[in-house]
Amino acid sequence: MDELPLVLVHVVPPFEIPFKGRLQSRFQLIDSSDSTFSPYASVLLCVGPAPVSSDTLRHLPSLQCIVGSSAGVDHIDLEECRRRGITVTNAGSSFCEDGADFAIGLLIDVLRRISAADRYVRAGLWPMKGDYPLGSKLGGKRVGIVGLGNIGSEIAKRLVAFGCRIAYNSRNKKSSVSFPYYANICNLAANSDILIICCALTKETHHLIDKDVMTALGKEGVIINVGRGALINEKELVQCLVQGQIRGAGLDVFENEPDVPKELFELENVVLSPHKAIATLESLTSLQELIVGNLEAFFSNKPLLSPINLE
Repeated sequence: MDELPLVLVHVVPPFEIPFKGRLQSRFQLIDSSDSTFSPYASVLLCVGPAPVSSDTLRHLPSLQCIVGSSAGVDHIDLEECRRRGITVTNAGSSFCEDGADFAIGLLIDVLRRISAADRYVRAGLWPMKGDYPLGSKLGGKRVGIVGLGNIGSEIAKRLVAFGCRIAYNSRNKKSSVSFPYYANICNLAANSDILIICCALTKETHHLIDKDVMTALGKEGVIINVGRGALINEKELVQCLVQGQIRGAGLDVFENEPDVPKELFELENVVLSPHKAIATLESLTSLQELIVGNLEAFFSNKPLLSPINLE
């Protein structure tokens, strides 16, 4: 019987190796900390946001491919991968529909105050204080999408059905898209009622959404973030929310997870979620197929299913 292909697995708690049983039936899984195998391994399975630094890569001299399980790859030293010719894959489109659904759910919750109204009823305040304050409709709103990739495009598709007017900011203007494009994020904010953040976290996008952007968005503006926490200057976001400089926010991600600024807990106009926008049974099943497919493609010398562009 032929020996199973060797796959180094890089994972940090609380994350676990997904569908371990299925992987073990096809591959020999070895922890990346095992120095016996690391010099010979050609592929690394990176589970969740486990950091892959230049130092990590230095201990993997034979590495040719990193198979990622997340949509974002900000935890991987892409410059070093580019320098060494190491290919990198991500979750591709596995999460895009569920991530988009969740972003719309957060937005409706913030506008219509669903979670806050639920707390109002559960606290027994309805009989004592009467009707809960009115929310705001989604239809007709001007929505600026920051990052029109897989998830951003699915968000736009859903918002069009609600009758929203879409504009976007991205690394480059997309010739296949008819929505207005804003190269300047402040200009996008000034022409939007809502900003939905779903771009990749890079050196260039770190704290992309700062006080200037929030000021441009205005006091009636809403921010939704399903990208990465550090896309927003969290301290300035908290300040703007506390001082009423923007209307509200729906946040699935934070700068220092799992720690969340305590000031947000007291705000009725903020909806919080523990980084679960993309996590459904269906999306994880899709991810399972993609990871197995990428590993099998690598060992068969076939094109990878979800390579990212390192240029």
